[in-house]
Amino acid sequence: MAQRAQWQSIPIHTIEGFRFGHSTNLEAATGCTVIVAPAGASAGVDVRGGAPASRETDLLRPENTVEAIHAVCLSGGSAFGLEAASGVARELEARGIGLDVGPTRVPIVCSSCIFDLAFGSASVRPGVNEGVEATSAALEADPSPLAEGTVGAGTGATVGKLNGADMLMKGGLGARARAIGDLKIGAIAVVNACGNVVDPVTGTPIAGMRAAADSLEIVDMEDAMLAAAEDLAMPLDRTNTTISCIVTNARLTKAQATKVAQMAADAYAHTIRPTHTTNDGDTIYVLASGTLGDRDIPLDMLGVAATRVLEEAICAGCASADGIHGAPAYKDLHN
Repeated sequence: MAQRAQWQSIPIHTIEGFRFGHSTNLEAATGCTVIVAPAGASAGVDVRGGAPASRETDLLRPENTVEAIHAVCLSGGSAFGLEAASGVARELEARGIGLDVGPTRVPIVCSSCIFDLAFGSASVRPGVNEGVEATSAALEADPSPLAEGTVGAGTGATVGKLNGADMLMKGGLGARARAIGDLKIGAIAVVNACGNVVDPVTGTPIAGMRAAADSLEIVDMEDAMLAAAEDLAMPLDRTNTTISCIVTNARLTKAQATKVAQMAADAYAHTIRPTHTTNDGDTIYVLASGTLGDRDIPLDMLGVAATRVLEEAICAGCASADGIHGAPAYKDLHN
C-alpha cells in the first residue's frame, strides 16, 4: 500500500519561484508587501467584496492574452496605494524582469489595496519609493522567513469595525505554507476586515469588535448586527478589505488558477464573520510558478489545500499583530 503524503508546515519563502519583501511605516501605520515571480507565474484572481481597489486584475481573465505576471503588490493607502505598484514595475524593469516587448521588458504587476487612511496618517500612503523598497528587499537579500503581523501591507490593518474606531482591534499580515510531498502551497493575507476573525476549528475569537472602548472582551459582531436590525449603521463605511495572495509550485493554467482562487475564498467565510460585505473589497490572487513540472495535481485537492493555508494565514495575521496607535491586538488579550 502506498504511503500517504503528509501535510507539513513549511516557511513560505521556501516555495520555488517566488521572492517576498515589505516596506513598513509604523509611524503612519501603512506599508506594502510584494510577491515577486522573477521568471513569471501564471495567475488567477477572485474578487468578492463590494469595494475593491485593484490594478491589472482584468489581465488575469482566462480569455485575455497575457499568460504570466511578475509580481503582486499588496498595499495600504486605499486607491492611493496603487501607486506602489508603479515602483514595483520600475524596479523590476531595472533588473531586466518583465514581458519582452522588444525595446524593453514590461513587468506585469497586479495590485490590491486596503483602506488604512483612517488609522495612523491619512496623508502618508505607499507610493513609488515604497514599491521600489519592498521589491529591492525581496530580490536583494537571501530568501528568509517573512515577517508577520504589524508589517508591510498589514501595518495599518484593523478588524471588528461595526461600532467604530474606538472598539476595533488590530489586524495584520499573516503568511503560512504547507507541503504535500513535493507540492508546496502558501498564502499571504492582509486582514483588514469589517468583521471579527475567529479560529475556524473552534470558533474562538482572535480579534474583533470589543464590548467597549476600555474593554478587551470581543463580542459577536454578527449577533450585534442582527440585534441592530433596521437601525444598523456602518460608521467606518468602505474602510475594510482582506486581500490575499496564494503561491504554489504547481503548474496551472489561468483558468485553473482562477478556480483555485474561487475555492480559497471559502477561507474568508470560515475565519471572518461577517465577510464579503458591501463594505469589504475582498480579493484573492493565485500565482503558480510551475517549478514542480508536468505533474497531474488534482485541482480540487489544490483548492482545498489553498483554503486551509489561507485560513492559517488569516488567523496568523491577527495573532502575530502588535497593537499600535491605541488599537489593542490579540497579544494584549493574552498578556
